[in-house]
Amino acid sequence: MKIIRKDNYNREHVADQLVAENIIKYYGEVIVEMLNDKFVDCREGCYSPDYYELVEDDYVLWKGMEELV
Repeated sequence: MKIIRKDNYNREHVADQLVAENIIKYYGEVIVEMLNDKFVDCREGCYSPDYYELVEDDYVLWKGMEELV
């Protein structure tokens, strides 16, 4: 499993970023939950520009503008 950081607004020009790889699913879920709780504060609205997600090992990162051009 991989932990990635994605754009919270789904903008095509923003690339995904790899945070960690080769993570066991259980620990990955815990880490993603902690990262989102820490950096994506939704108490007053979710205005963070990004969020964290646990994905499979074969997930291909979006390259942002590089893929659009």
